[in-house]
Amino acid sequence: MFAVLRDLIRYNAEFTIGLILVGIVAIFAALSFFSPVDPTQIYLAIPDQPPSAQYWFGTNSRGQDLFWQLSAAFKNSLIFGITVAVLSRIISIAVGLAAGYLGGWVDRVLMFINDIFVAVPIFPILVLFYFVLRNHMDSFTMALIMACFGWPFDARLIRSVALGLKHREFTRHAVFAGMSTRKVLLEEHLPYVMPIVFSTFMNNMLWSIGMEVTLAVLGFTNINNPTIGTVLYWANSHSAMVVGVWWWVLIPVILIVITFVGLFLLAVSMNEYIDPRSRLRRMGA
Repeated sequence: MFAVLRDLIRYNAEFTIGLILVGIVAIFAALSFFSPVDPTQIYLAIPDQPPSAQYWFGTNSRGQDLFWQLSAAFKNSLIFGITVAVLSRIISIAVGLAAGYLGGWVDRVLMFINDIFVAVPIFPILVLFYFVLRNHMDSFTMALIMACFGWPFDARLIRSVALGLKHREFTRHAVFAGMSTRKVLLEEHLPYVMPIVFSTFMNNMLWSIGMEVTLAVLGFTNINNPTIGTVLYWANSHSAMVVGVWWWVLIPVILIVITFVGLFLLAVSMNEYIDPRSRLRRMGA
């Protein structure tokens, strides 16, 4: 793993740039653990103050210091995205490896379920869950729901790799040596799909954070929990751009763009690393 990271940093400028951008956002989000104020409280500062030495990102119309508010918002959104990506990777790995290796009726049943989830419209279902679980819809509950819909495309991709690994010589040797199916999948096949898992992990984070922002801006989440989307929701509710509080919208948007560009560059770099020809071309071979 460290050799892969070393090669990506050394030979892939896009990966390095993406790592720096995501690192900046991650450090900014980590500052929320040292916040001197509670980001959920309002009217702790003078409202509508522009960026200054006292308030680096200014204050909003709710009397909140935007620097600490956005730090907590990005921390919550990144944790949300990581939670969705991890849970959905577990499902996609389990389904993809099992379907590819076992084949037969197991493959047909799993891919039938997979195709159902591919065809289901996700956004209306999430809105429906919000209205049904409105009083209990916290970030973790929403992450669980989104993870249940974020795995099917990646599971099919992992399955395609597992189909090829099934007939490789080392798989036959493992079976002849008496290894169980679980050990074959975890010890022999899983390392071969990990680059795909890491690549799709970044894409899934992009998808989940983008979906959370969309739902929050429309008011379909817990609007009192600071996230990227709820910051923009309150800015829109207070007509920030109309009344001239431009920093309430501009600064979050800039940070969102930095986050999304960084995650996108990491995902593209990992996709390129998976292709041996692209990897060798980067290394000058």
